[in-house]
Amino acid sequence: MASVIEINRLNKIYAGGFQALKNIDLKINKGEIFALLGPNGAGKTTLINIVCGIVNATSGSVIVDGSDITKNYRHARSLIGLVPQEIATDSFESVWNTVSFSRGLFNKPKNPAYIEDVLKRLTLWEKRKNKIMTLSGGMKRRLMIAKALSHEPKILFLDEPTAGVDVELRKNMWQQVRELRESGVTIILTTHYIEEAEELADRIGVINRGELILIEEKERLMKKLGKKELSLELKTPLKEIPNALAKYDLKLRSGGYVLTLSYDSNRTESGITDLLDLLKEHGVTYKDIYTKQTSLEEIFVQLVNG
Repeated sequence: MASVIEINRLNKIYAGGFQALKNIDLKINKGEIFALLGPNGAGKTTLINIVCGIVNATSGSVIVDGSDITKNYRHARSLIGLVPQEIATDSFESVWNTVSFSRGLFNKPKNPAYIEDVLKRLTLWEKRKNKIMTLSGGMKRRLMIAKALSHEPKILFLDEPTAGVDVELRKNMWQQVRELRESGVTIILTTHYIEEAEELADRIGVINRGELILIEEKERLMKKLGKKELSLELKTPLKEIPNALAKYDLKLRSGGYVLTLSYDSNRTESGITDLLDLLKEHGVTYKDIYTKQTSLEEIFVQLVNG
């Protein structure tokens, strides 16, 4: 798959000697949603700011759709839309005017039809004449996306786009992100909401202490590192696990009413059939059975702590 961003051996060392990024190598594919995960201070925002030309790298290179961000800054930057963490707008300006102004900053000709389309896609059309100070927090978030899209970028960076947004609005914004991807925009997302990455991302990168410790397709990552858990809801509680079952990774929960088995989902033989046969032999009966896949959040904690 063709890449739209290529980052090679990227380093950032600040004046005090702190190294925020360490030899970052990363390729972002055209048309994908790439989620960059990491704890606070891991280097996510520094990486985004370098690609967007806000912060200078100490060493390394960044190529955006064939253009070097230092040698051909204006063209490279014109391909990128950025939605920063902080909401920064002129509170007394109208929605329409601030989005139109953002388009003009990139020397784009006026295109009222395009601005109208962007505002309608982000459900801001009815608020186009309103001053920004009158908008809710969620609307201001959507306005920041509208400003970032005003100059028709090929790439959109979303740095914690749903921070402080309620669950319903967050899911609405997820749908808008999907629609942007379907329109051909490549999206790079940083988030603290693990379920957001699990819901949206095609690939996931994990950064910790300035280093990219993993880059993987989401489904492959969850299959590779995820475990499954089988839970049996027992008809009568167990006080302890029978010795004959000691070879299995079993745990008793809920006062002995739930017996759980953790197993590697990649193994050809999980041992579940043999376990159920042994339970029957020892008179352990159950009334319900269900499985759970390890969540991306659990995988993320394993990676960062590991």
